[in-house]
Amino acid sequence: MAELCRRDGCTEVRRVGRTGDDGADVRGRLPDGRTMVIQCKRYHPKRKISNGEVRNLLGSQVHFKAEAAVFVTTTYFSGPAERCAVQNGVVAVHRDHLGLWNQRSGAPVAHSGERRRPGRPPTPRPA
Repeated sequence: MAELCRRDGCTEVRRVGRTGDDGADVRGRLPDGRTMVIQCKRYHPKRKISNGEVRNLLGSQVHFKAEAAVFVTTTYFSGPAERCAVQNGVVAVHRDHLGLWNQRSGAPVAHSGERRRPGRPPTPRPA
């Protein structure tokens, strides 16, 4: 994740995830200068991200005084988790978004300013 962020113009990117990481795996600055915190979860595709996990990221956002929160997962978000993300401005990147983001020609999801429903793929930006 840190490398994808750097590739897309983020700065001061550092991987901080470990035991006791206070819910942050990556921290840094978006290309527009806002601070960000990213939580990454690698789960089996049949497991869904819960509302509580998104709320934990919101707590991390407050703890680190980050201006943006991004939740990245190899699975999907539950309905309540999607609603929580949308209501609180969390950029929710599920497995389909992650695949698009990972492609060099894909949209840079992590610093998209548009609000979108987490279940829908990002709108590619013109090059």
